[in-house]
Amino acid sequence: MESRSNGNRTLVSVINNLTITSFHVKPAFRSAISSTRLVKPSSILVHSNGSSFHNKWKVSVPWTWSRSLKVETKCKDQCNGNHIQELIESASKRALGFGVSAALFFSILSNSPALAESLTVAFPVSRAPEVNAVQRTLVEAWGLIRETFVDPTFNHQDWDLKLQQTMVEMFPLNSADAAYKKISGMLSTLGDPFTRIISPKEYQGFRIGSDGNLQGVGLFINIEPRTGHLVVLSCLEGSPAARAGLHQGDELVEINGERLDGLDSEAAARRLRGNAGTTVTVKVKDSGHNFCIREVKLPRENIKLSPISSAVIPHRLPDGRLTKTGYVKLSAFSQTAAEDMKSAIQEMENQGVHSYILDLRNNPGGLVKAGLDVAQIWLDGDETLVNTIDRDGDMLPIKMVNGHAITHDPLVVMVNEGSASASEILAGALHDNGRAILVGHKTFGKGKIQSVTELHDGSALFVTVAKYLSPALHDIDQVGITPDVQCTTEMLNSSAVSSLEADSCILVAEHELDVKESKGTAS
Repeated sequence: MESRSNGNRTLVSVINNLTITSFHVKPAFRSAISSTRLVKPSSILVHSNGSSFHNKWKVSVPWTWSRSLKVETKCKDQCNGNHIQELIESASKRALGFGVSAALFFSILSNSPALAESLTVAFPVSRAPEVNAVQRTLVEAWGLIRETFVDPTFNHQDWDLKLQQTMVEMFPLNSADAAYKKISGMLSTLGDPFTRIISPKEYQGFRIGSDGNLQGVGLFINIEPRTGHLVVLSCLEGSPAARAGLHQGDELVEINGERLDGLDSEAAARRLRGNAGTTVTVKVKDSGHNFCIREVKLPRENIKLSPISSAVIPHRLPDGRLTKTGYVKLSAFSQTAAEDMKSAIQEMENQGVHSYILDLRNNPGGLVKAGLDVAQIWLDGDETLVNTIDRDGDMLPIKMVNGHAITHDPLVVMVNEGSASASEILAGALHDNGRAILVGHKTFGKGKIQSVTELHDGSALFVTVAKYLSPALHDIDQVGITPDVQCTTEMLNSSAVSSLEADSCILVAEHELDVKESKGTAS
């Protein structure tokens, strides 16, 4: 997923007890939406000599849901506040059918030539201040979806009408939590489990995870798109979750006695986090053949999300020569992933490593940019890293610019069903450009990219903004990547001195490196 900062700004004034909020969304909105016909609003220029403010304000007349209201008024200095209020109140009544004395006007400005004027949404102000604040968040989220969501049909529905319906449902509520659920309900109609809103507290937890430090149980979870269930993607090695025997594919059923039906992965992760020294009780359905449900009490600890672990594996070639293989485990694509990997590879280069194994097994993804940065550590030139497809169906290849790999030694990338998102982008980039052989099991199959935008109240909106194909134009979404050499990890009962040397798939990877090196020597 990619992250972007909040570039929105808000201007607020008061005219005779009427709150007018002009909410500017900087990115260009698209107007060519098949299910929507917009009437561009006119504007009123307001000059005030009153003591409350002395600036000139542009207040857009509300665009109506019936798309029939057209008002064009130039108001000079002699216009009084009552006349302006009558105009705006009349517009708001016709727009939503509520006879209220106050309305919010969100003016969404566009830089697009196709929609040069502003689009204004009028709605009645909730009497509950905390709900009123979420009303603004609703319009902000609706606008970002309208601009950037990958499906321009919005799952074959009228997205503008959906805002009206949600606002009507939100108006009588009394709590922010209930209002946020209405936003989540609106987003769920898009049919995309990865497009979602999270609360300010949840977003803080998400940012902590991306930064690499948290207090929790060391569990990576995600929604399984086919079932909608929350499943374990992976456990951090040595974490409370790993020590308790939780495995990839286990389904989370309850956390502290509360069912997880309808809960997204960020909300569930927030329940798992907490102060070090406390405990959380989790009920899981085993992914094994018996599908039994068991209850596990997990202690919360300080979890250092160091995304990289590495080791040098001594390895004897078939001709008897001793060589060294550099093993790099990447557990997540955090902000530090690329720099940490550079450091690990440079250190192993100094130790005389001749080949590498990059282990992406059970890596659920993370920041797309981190995945692309890691790819450039291994590739030269101007290779294509991934192809993105936007909402109009246009394909945009993302290429390197004059790349210089740190090493050209033979490389095997290991993947499995827990490798998702940015892991699949990286694996596809290295494989399709002929840099690496893939070993393991078919990957998860998440071929969508999300942007993350922090909203005005500290909450965050995740929006699926593009689909992606591998450099060789392979569709990954709900399909996954099938490795060149398939294997299922088993820990062998042998005299191996380390767990790495007892990992059956690492042995397969070493064999592929031997084959690659022998072919290179012969040439």
